[in-house]
Amino acid sequence: MFVTVNGVELFYEKSGNGDPIILLHGNGEDHRIFDVLTERLSAHHTVYAVDSRDHGQSSWVNGLDYRSMMGDIAAFITALDIRKPALYGFSDGGIVGLLLAIEYPDMLSHLIISGANTHPDGIKTVYTVLYKIAYFFTRNQKCKLMLTQPDISNDDLSKITVPTFVLAGSKDFIKDEHTRMIAANIRGSVLRILDGESHASYVIHSEQLYEVILPYLK
Repeated sequence: MFVTVNGVELFYEKSGNGDPIILLHGNGEDHRIFDVLTERLSAHHTVYAVDSRDHGQSSWVNGLDYRSMMGDIAAFITALDIRKPALYGFSDGGIVGLLLAIEYPDMLSHLIISGANTHPDGIKTVYTVLYKIAYFFTRNQKCKLMLTQPDISNDDLSKITVPTFVLAGSKDFIKDEHTRMIAANIRGSVLRILDGESHASYVIHSEQLYEVILPYLK
């Protein structure tokens, strides 16, 4: 299905019945990474798995920024009249989730993020170097996005009032101290570092993710 918001068409799949939850993928991916999670969640939730702008079947654009992506999701929630959804965001999707909870403190019921960062320096140096090399040769705007954004301050994080679960892998490409900093600045948030997991190993096409996030949706 498609919905037009902010001048772009967003593709999404809707399934299941129950309390609503929105799933947001990471950079260079689309909603299909959540196929296993969607199947499990849809037994008890109405699941909206969305392709971000310039990803999947959604509109392609010139120039990407996280605030525009956040605005798309806020408009998506309003356009479909989704009342108090939970939101799970992976990587870039987690950044969008943080911005949404900062800008619209009453819009969500729960926020779950994994592998998110609030500034490019939250990414481990070796991966930053790889992205810089990739951008030098490709000029890919998705690489540029990761190298130049976001810029979310600790004061911004302190404005989040929705119940928040901060998640990462112990082998994530986001620095461990950065993930812990995010959690420390969101009042009442819960932090969990999954031992032995990488940035995406427990997320993409994964049964494990459902078991991890389910307690925080109750």
